Amino acid sequence: MTDNIFFDPVPNAALLGSMRDFRQPKGRDLLDRCGGFFEWQDTRRRSGTWPFSRSTESGPNASCAVRDDRGNLFEGANFSSQDYLSLSSHPVVKAAAVEAIERMGVHSAGSPALVGNTSTSVELERRLASFLGMSYTVLFPTGWAAGFGVIKGLVRSQDYILIDALAHSCLQTGAAAATRNVVPFRHNSVDDCRAKLAKIRAKDIDAGIMIATESLFSMDSDTPDIAALQSLAREYGATLMVDVAHDLGNLGPSGTGHIGMQSMLGQVDLVMGSFSKTFASNGGFVVTNSPAVKEYLRFYSPSCTFSNALSPSQVATVTCALDIIEAPEGAVLRERLMNNVLSLREQLTRRGLGYYGDPSAIVAVASGDEGLARLTARKLPELGLLANLVEFPAVARGKARFRLQVMAGHTANEIETAAACMEAAAISATAQLENRKTKPPQALAI
Repeated sequence: MTDNIFFDPVPNAALLGSMRDFRQPKGRDLLDRCGGFFEWQDTRRRSGTWPFSRSTESGPNASCAVRDDRGNLFEGANFSSQDYLSLSSHPVVKAAAVEAIERMGVHSAGSPALVGNTSTSVELERRLASFLGMSYTVLFPTGWAAGFGVIKGLVRSQDYILIDALAHSCLQTGAAAATRNVVPFRHNSVDDCRAKLAKIRAKDIDAGIMIATESLFSMDSDTPDIAALQSLAREYGATLMVDVAHDLGNLGPSGTGHIGMQSMLGQVDLVMGSFSKTFASNGGFVVTNSPAVKEYLRFYSPSCTFSNALSPSQVATVTCALDIIEAPEGAVLRERLMNNVLSLREQLTRRGLGYYGDPSAIVAVASGDEGLARLTARKLPELGLLANLVEFPAVARGKARFRLQVMAGHTANEIETAAACMEAAAISATAQLENRKTKPPQALAI
C-alpha cells in the first residue's frame, strides 16, 4: 500500500526564519538547547539553501574551487573572499612570509605585554603609525580583537558609547562588554549623533564618551563625514574612534582610504583596523597620537594583553603588503581594483540589478526578500559564481543582499561572469517562488 505525500525539494522551513530566532534559546541544558538551531540549519543545508561555512581548496584566488560543509565541490569566479588587492597570492608577499619563518620560526610564543614582540613587529608598529600620519600603534591578533579591545580597554562602566547603528559586531560587542550606557545613533547621521551627545553631556559633564563608527561600512558601502564627527567629538569633550578595516590600503590615491580622502590623516583620535581585507593576513591594530594610550591599551585591553602576539610570518606578510601599497605598484593595483568595481556596477545596472552605496571593493547586490535571496544563493554555485549571502539579522529584514567582494586580480571575464550569474540566478529564483505560489507541490508516492 502506498500513500501520497507532498514533497518539495526546498521546504518552507528553509526559506523562513533567521539566526536571530535562536539567539536566546530556552532550557537549562546548555548543550541540548542548541538543537533547535541545528534542526533549522540542517533543513537549509539539505535543501541547498545554507550558503555558509565553505572552504577553498587552494586559497582565495580570483577563481577557485570551494567545498560546502557537506563536502560538495563547486568551482567558479570567486567574489566571496576579502583580498581586495589580491596580495594573498602575490609572489613577493609569499616569499616574505617564508623568509620570516626560516629566520624566526612559526610562533611569537608570547603576549605583546611579555616577550611576544619581535624586532619586525616593533618596526611594523612604526610603519603603520607613519602611514596614517600618527605616532603610535598597538597590534592585535585579529581585527575583531582590535575593535573589541580598543573599546573594552578604554571605556568603563560609568562612561558612554555613541555608536553608529550599523557598526561592526566587534564594536557592538566591545561596547556591550564595557558599559550599559550604549547609545546607538542613526546610520551616518551627524545630526542624530549631535542630538544624543548633547543630551548625554547635559546630564553628565564628567563621564567619558566614545563615538564609534567606520570609515567604510561593509554592508552598505557608504562612509560618514569623519571631519564632522571629529569636530563634534572635540566640541563635547568626547573621543572619536574610526574603524578603517575595509578601505585602508585599497582606496584613495595613496591608499589611506576615506580618512586620507577626507584630509583627516593624523587628526582622528583613534584609528583601528584589520589586516585581513587588504594586507593578506590575520591581525589588527589601533593607532593613536598618545604614548600613554598606547601603553594603557597594551596592558588593559584584554584581547591584546591576554592574546598571543602576531606570528613572525604574519608580521612579514603585513609589512610586505604595506611596502607594495605605498609603492607605485600599489597605485596600479588600486586603479585596477576600481576599474573592476566600476565595470561590475555598470554591468549589474545594465541587467536591471540594484546595489548599495558608493564605489568600493564591496558591491552589495540588492535581493530583498530572504526567501528569494536563499533560492538565488542556491543557484549561484552551479552557474559558476561564489558569492556571500547577507541576510537578517546582519542586515534589516527584507534587505537581503549578496556582498560581491571585488579583487584587483579579477579579469574582465570574471567580472562579466559575476553580473551574468547574478541575473540568471535571480531570474531562476523569482520563477521558483512564483511557481510555489501558483502550483501545489509535487506528489511523491512512497
